[in-house]
Amino acid sequence: MKSAVAGQNWLLRGARVVDPGRGLDDRLDIIVEGGRIAGIGRDLGKKRGKGLRIMELGGLVITPGLVDMHVHFREPGYEYKETIATGSAAAAAGGFTAVACMPNTNPVNDNRSVTEFILRKAGEADLVHVYPIAAITLGSQGNTLAEFWDLKEAGAVALSDDGKPVMDGAIMRRALEYAHSLGMPVVSHCEDLSLSAGGAMHEGLAATELGLPGIPGIAEEVMVARDLLLAEYTGAVLHICHVSSAGSVRLIRDAKSRGVKVTAETAPHYFTLTADCLRGYDVNAKVNPPLREQRDIEAVREGLRDGTIDVIASDHAPHAVTDKEVEFEYAASGMIGLETSLALSLRLVTDGFLSLPELVTRMSARPVAILGVPGGSLAPGAPADLTVIDLERRWTVSPEGIRSRSRNTPFLGWHLTGKAVLTMKGGAVTHSDLLRDHERPDQP
Repeated sequence: MKSAVAGQNWLLRGARVVDPGRGLDDRLDIIVEGGRIAGIGRDLGKKRGKGLRIMELGGLVITPGLVDMHVHFREPGYEYKETIATGSAAAAAGGFTAVACMPNTNPVNDNRSVTEFILRKAGEADLVHVYPIAAITLGSQGNTLAEFWDLKEAGAVALSDDGKPVMDGAIMRRALEYAHSLGMPVVSHCEDLSLSAGGAMHEGLAATELGLPGIPGIAEEVMVARDLLLAEYTGAVLHICHVSSAGSVRLIRDAKSRGVKVTAETAPHYFTLTADCLRGYDVNAKVNPPLREQRDIEAVREGLRDGTIDVIASDHAPHAVTDKEVEFEYAASGMIGLETSLALSLRLVTDGFLSLPELVTRMSARPVAILGVPGGSLAPGAPADLTVIDLERRWTVSPEGIRSRSRNTPFLGWHLTGKAVLTMKGGAVTHSDLLRDHERPDQP
């Protein structure tokens, strides 16, 4: 699966260009040559050379390519759920030019061979940059540290046992210290298994009414507190995954005020859905950590507003029908999210929690900075990784329109506003809903 339109030089004309890192929010033109940003400014069409293909993008928004730092592409081992190629296609359709994929594959990405395999498959798909996140412990079993240096040399950008917590505090301390010496962030899945074991959804009124065992918010918060204290003690860099509870937001905010080197992410479902949506036993809304209560949604939104939560990531977790269409307690946790993440996040702008530049920062510049990878900017000379967004595009989430191999989303049938209509990686168009309508031939 290759880039749709490659090797072209472009004049992208008349869009609202939003690049928070450079303080840009204006109607500008962008020239792309040789896969890089060659110019950005007003009326560049009058100064352009020959050989540029022109896209008229008036009324649309151009941002640095969106970056999702928390996805599950399942390959190797679970290709029936997702492959790196199908996941990359879903990412490009969602407006993402780069993703970081978690290590809970089969075999687990705890060694050089798996990391190199992922990078090779991503190169074959050639739709988005794929940055492997390797396991903290061998097999993500929480017992023995993986060889971090070898994994970094192979191309891993961070370390995580996501999907499983590192329950042993001494091992987590050593992981933080070892990773810090290599300049790699540790990405923590915060869950105390002694408090969450056997739970199927958030512990609350809905769980009681449904007769399902609950997972209390403290199952997340206890481990958030532990890892924050370990990061403070070691001076290491910590990133906390999928923040879902008001207590976690409060703990992170307090740690940041003390100077702890911590960043955090949440996912769109944690500021959109509550546990009440499980009253119909919708297995597609079963996630880990679970959907919580309205007060948690409000706290997560406020955390995004005040910068306590740095990043919005999809936690794209594809599952086959056979993983989900079972009794609720036995259904796999997780939902796909790459193709709905942007539209759901734009609701924060509509509702006044974030400005559009602030949203772009949380979906591009901040994940890039945390992972230490290229991107997040439209500066001249930078790779032409960019996203074109139609803020007014209304669309319905339907199974037929999903590029992911899986369909496990509770948002099927939802009417959303805002969509990535063109994604460009290194000057190559990897996804487009608008070329025929907006492109016109170059003129001498």
